[in-house]
Amino acid sequence: MTDERAILHVDMDAFYASVEQRDDPELAGQPVLVGGKGQRGVVAAASYEAREFGVRSAMPMREALKRCPKAVCVNPRLDHYRDVSQQVFEVFRSITPEVEGLSLDEAFLDVTASIGLFGDPVSIARRIRADIREATQLTASVGVASNKLVAKIASDLDKPDGLVHVAHGDEAETLAPLSVRALPGIGPRKRAELASAAIHTIGDLQSADADTLRRLFGRYADRVRNRAHGIDDRPVIAVRDDKSISAERTFSEDLKQRSEMCEALAALADRTATRLRNKRLLAGVIQVKIRQSDFRTFTRQCRVMPATDSTEQLYQSALRLLDEWRAEHPDQPLRLLGVGGSRLVSDQQPDLFAAAEPAGDKQVDRTVDAVRERFAELGTAALQSARTLKRDD
Repeated sequence: MTDERAILHVDMDAFYASVEQRDDPELAGQPVLVGGKGQRGVVAAASYEAREFGVRSAMPMREALKRCPKAVCVNPRLDHYRDVSQQVFEVFRSITPEVEGLSLDEAFLDVTASIGLFGDPVSIARRIRADIREATQLTASVGVASNKLVAKIASDLDKPDGLVHVAHGDEAETLAPLSVRALPGIGPRKRAELASAAIHTIGDLQSADADTLRRLFGRYADRVRNRAHGIDDRPVIAVRDDKSISAERTFSEDLKQRSEMCEALAALADRTATRLRNKRLLAGVIQVKIRQSDFRTFTRQCRVMPATDSTEQLYQSALRLLDEWRAEHPDQPLRLLGVGGSRLVSDQQPDLFAAAEPAGDKQVDRTVDAVRERFAELGTAALQSARTLKRDD
């Protein structure tokens, strides 16, 4: 086993639309749009035939049909897509337990420890693509690199049904000619700012002086420079224990403002933390579940040390994950949010060598639990955090 990591980013090709084309032979080769047809309908997925007309995910369905009048519209079947996704993830886990799911149709895999069993990373990537095709009759594109950032970018360079390998040491050279839009977190507004500074490619970012980067990115300047050079040390975070405790909410109207999302996230973190404490459990991994208005669903997660049942820690971790996701998906309305805790351990087995949680947080949580127990008929409404209340309340 080598010290150099081998990371794969596997991304299913036009997943929802491809499933519909597979299931209905009459849709093969047709421009297919998956999504709602109502006044608020948006495109959840577009087949590659539809993309040739400039249609893309998250586009209002009305606009998509103007661009592609002959498109076939199909209502989403989320439960069915989850079943197919499970088949895909079974393929991943047949190669490595180090699987970090990002959504139903994409994941990071750390295959470093699998090289001795299955061969070099490119051979593993070929095997995964072949196994997915055999199991589902669908195609996937794979990026292979020494870190998550470059693997994710690579998987998008030869779609559909592609495989791109960026060898260790070639990261900066490979990224240099690409548009800055290839870097996660560089949205339309930031691209306009970069263009005004004559920065159009990742190579331009690599060579930009420190003052320019600080002006454009503030305290994130060093992080952006590292990313432009293909430097990323984030680990693949796999949740091996399926046991988890979570709370989620689907909103009657999509959330568009960060303040609304913070209120919802705080309430969900409160519900999840309360359930953890009631079961005398601590969570070692915090997760957020995010569903866009176009039904695309994402999960993000992070480890916490020590494992916790603190409402404040769950909220702060979940908020950080949500903000990181929003940096990569700016201006996206949200249909659903969820907060969960996994990698659960008993609160009777604390880590003696880990830093203790703030005593104030524990006391607040105990007080909240005691009040709610006293007025059990009111549930969480007996006592709520101010951040979960709307201004008018």
